[in-house]
Amino acid sequence: MSSHPLRIVVIGGSAAGPKAAAKARRMDEFAEITLIQREPDLSMASCGFPYYVGGTFDDRNLLICTPAGIVRDPNFFEKAKRINALVETEAIAIDRAEQTVTYRHLPTGDQQTIAYDRLVIATGAKPLRPPVPGIELQGVTTLHSLADADFLRAVRDDKKAAKAVVVGGGLIGFEVCEALRLAGIHTTVIEKTRQILPFLDPDLAKLVENHIRANGPDIIVGNGVAEFLGEDGRLTGVKLDNGTELPCEVAVVSVGVRPNVSLAEAAGIVLGETGGIAVNDYMQTSDPLVYAVGDCVECTSLITGAKLRAPYGDIANLQGRVAGQNVIQEGSARFPGITKTGICKIFDYTVGFTGLSAQRARDLGYDIETATIAGLDIPGYMSGKLLISKLVADRTSGRVLGFQCIGPGDASKRVATVAMALRGQLTVTDLVNADLPYAPPYSLALDHVIVAAQVMENKLAGRMKGLSAREVKQRVDQGADCFILDTRGPTEFEELRLGIGETLIPLGALRARLNELPQDKDKEIILYCKISLRGYEGAAILQAHGWRNVKVMEGGIMAWPYPREK
Repeated sequence: MSSHPLRIVVIGGSAAGPKAAAKARRMDEFAEITLIQREPDLSMASCGFPYYVGGTFDDRNLLICTPAGIVRDPNFFEKAKRINALVETEAIAIDRAEQTVTYRHLPTGDQQTIAYDRLVIATGAKPLRPPVPGIELQGVTTLHSLADADFLRAVRDDKKAAKAVVVGGGLIGFEVCEALRLAGIHTTVIEKTRQILPFLDPDLAKLVENHIRANGPDIIVGNGVAEFLGEDGRLTGVKLDNGTELPCEVAVVSVGVRPNVSLAEAAGIVLGETGGIAVNDYMQTSDPLVYAVGDCVECTSLITGAKLRAPYGDIANLQGRVAGQNVIQEGSARFPGITKTGICKIFDYTVGFTGLSAQRARDLGYDIETATIAGLDIPGYMSGKLLISKLVADRTSGRVLGFQCIGPGDASKRVATVAMALRGQLTVTDLVNADLPYAPPYSLALDHVIVAAQVMENKLAGRMKGLSAREVKQRVDQGADCFILDTRGPTEFEELRLGIGETLIPLGALRARLNELPQDKDKEIILYCKISLRGYEGAAILQAHGWRNVKVMEGGIMAWPYPREK
């Protein structure tokens, strides 16, 4: 290589790009680093947009500040990092033979060409805008750029909008839904498929849906938007596929993103099967001098080995750091893949997941077992809050494949624990005796994750046969010949009950009242309590007394997402 300082060009200034540029600078004080960004803002905390819109904080600059409170503008990049950051500047062509990038300054139309020794493409993704009539109406938006956040924040502050529609029942859709609801706007979420939050299994998704409805928003599933209706160029409502019309002044389209790959594609860089840029473990593209990071690339699943897209801010930062190191010291850092872990807050519920859902694992051909549990995150005397979780494991190897955790309790810590278990390819047996931090302010003596693993171990060993709330509901609806046993106390039964033809026999009285049970020892008996711990203990008693078809409704009443008698 020639003696001139290494010339590094980074295209994209949201998350992955600035991270790559900053890491490259820390690795090499003398490299010439140029960052090209189309938007006026740099390094925006876009995951904070819904919270700015919802009024969690009011200072817009907090979205583009360092922890020390300095706005990350071109001046900051120049002084603190000696990075030449060009804003409102669009990269329009990459010439790999000449190793140049041509860019245009948008306000002036001025075009220039810059040479690179190493190039990092961090062009991100753009929000999908379905080809629906009326989508250009004023009032229809996405929440992708800081300009979008400004628009929605103005809607909140002006207090003129009474009704809003969110199109898409995924993570971002519900963060937006909460933000609008907190702004006092009546909000309806419209989801084309049969369930919200597609990364959850239907039984848990239904519980989240119930919780959201209880907080005011409406949710319509199995229905899409056919048309945005308007007058004088302004949105007045949406028309659904089934003909229903909903009046609204604001519609936020949140149906996913598509990777921005046109620049890379035009330069002859290979795309992967999912439509993102194909990269190796070093974040190198098919051209070893060109790296790609963030929402424009495809990742590898550490569980299945398959390619997938993961447009998440944390992943973008991890990849940016790897590429930033490798442009200076080639091959020195790797990004092997992801478990696909995510979390969001919806009102006072947390919804977290990592790895495969049961549905996804079955679709991929895994022979799985699941364990659903309900319980407190910390002891009741410390004001513990409910968590409902579902663990997914491979039946033969016992390897943990996925985990979902929802509820008002601290789900984040539990999801993080299982995400690391997936990363280390741990089995249920590994988790059963995990040495996790315990003190009453933080956990139960047996943490929620450990209990989930222990229930799973019992099921894999044949000590417990479980049914999901969904399977029990199907049996009840079909009038199946089964005996349903509620093992709670009489007071609990008075306060809260399912009303599915159950018989109440408290656990403490069960041994003395075995004569009240069906005497046919092969008849299906289904037990439950509030969270089904007493249900499991009751099942063990019945099995010891010769009943052969005993099952436990997993998660108990707390995991029942359907209407109840009381």
